[in-house]
Amino acid sequence: MSARTSLEPTTVPAHDEAWFTTLVRQHATAVHRYLVRRDGIGDADDLTADVLVVAWRRREDVPDGAELPWLYRTAAYVLANHRRKVRPLVMDQLPEPPEGDDDPALRAVGDERVRRVLAGLAPRDRQILLLAAWEGLGGAELAAVLGIGRGGADAALSRARARLAAAWAADED
Repeated sequence: MSARTSLEPTTVPAHDEAWFTTLVRQHATAVHRYLVRRDGIGDADDLTADVLVVAWRRREDVPDGAELPWLYRTAAYVLANHRRKVRPLVMDQLPEPPEGDDDPALRAVGDERVRRVLAGLAPRDRQILLLAAWEGLGGAELAAVLGIGRGGADAALSRARARLAAAWAADED
């Protein structure tokens, strides 16, 4: 057996309490923002807690190095389950962006035309566009959240952007 070949198992980081504490510190705020943008502030705290409970219970399934996309995907499932229990959020009911926020994505949501055009898109296109614009996801991270391959995610984003552009142009008429 060569010196390079080893029968010893590779060390895999333990998904223990310290790992979970770090996960919460690094990503809880991003998950909370993700949920606020999609459901308003009302239930975001509870939904964030639900996502973190799932992360703890399924901690061995959380991929190292891709924790945030996994959390976003889990948040989408938690939110979908929550929405089945309550009435759906209409685009007109999206929370207003906080005053003084310099984030152009948040300011855009306050624009009536942006809200109207987004409301007219298919839910999947809207999800893809918001993940890219609000969450800053692209490439492999977007693919992980959507549960598809990188090429499929790139193509889906491209198609969603094309449909957004067409809807935007049609709204000018």
